[in-house]
Amino acid sequence: MKFQSSILHVAAALAFANIGAVAIAQSAAEASGPAKSILLQSGDADGAFINARQFSEPDGERLYRRVCAGCHMPDAKGAQGAGIYPALAANANLASGDYAVVVVMKGLHGMPGVGRMMSDDQVADVVNYVRTHFGNRYRDKVTPAQVKSVR
Repeated sequence: MKFQSSILHVAAALAFANIGAVAIAQSAAEASGPAKSILLQSGDADGAFINARQFSEPDGERLYRRVCAGCHMPDAKGAQGAGIYPALAANANLASGDYAVVVVMKGLHGMPGVGRMMSDDQVADVVNYVRTHFGNRYRDKVTPAQVKSVR
């Protein structure tokens, strides 16, 4: 009971911090009984999830703001502190849409594979958004079919 209570306190704190959305969803997916119910309610207080394993944002810009900006920053210039969050702004690695899809789907270094919580369309949308904003001018579009082939 004490362990379950601790999980609930952590989940509630993370629910109010946008950067904890992925952790809440994963914890909710693994929880059971009353803990699952409370975690789902906490994690979805602002409509972040369709269910415990899928983000609700309908387009790349909103996905970036909800999922990516917590680490890569709203201006996509990255950050350093407890870890290193690479800049996505003017990032030559994004020239390859396939590279970006693999990173979103599978993760890289400390970044989790957040694409598993998105549909193929959502992954394509957020990758296309980042590749055409923040000083990036890559105009070839990533398609949901490309994402599906990586999934």
